[in-house]
Amino acid sequence: VQLQASGGGLVQTGGSLRLSCAASGRTFRRYDMGWFRQAPGKEREFVAAISWSGTSTYYADSVKGRFTISRDNAKNTVYLQMNSLKPEDTAVYYCAARGWGERFDNQYEYDYWGQGTLVTVSS
Repeated sequence: VQLQASGGGLVQTGGSLRLSCAASGRTFRRYDMGWFRQAPGKEREFVAAISWSGTSTYYADSVKGRFTISRDNAKNTVYLQMNSLKPEDTAVYYCAARGWGERFDNQYEYDYWGQGTLVTVSS
């Protein structure tokens, strides 16, 4: 599976962005998908994940209520709608895919990664 993330940019505090992650291959629907982010000088952290069927979603506490993850298996794409953005959301956002695992927030369970897209939130 090859992943291509897009949709990042510069936005003011309180604004919104929608990230997209397009996947190649016909097996996309078999994978759980996640979004992670890495801020300058910090380790990569979990943001959100969605099960292969789309029936289960998971969020980091820091984004719960503001971000929404979704997927369209017909389009081989997963989305991250980000609302009420804060300066602390500034980071490179990565999408990732995994075949199976125990914890959606564990980056080491993900097998495939996109190249990242930069989100900058100005204060």
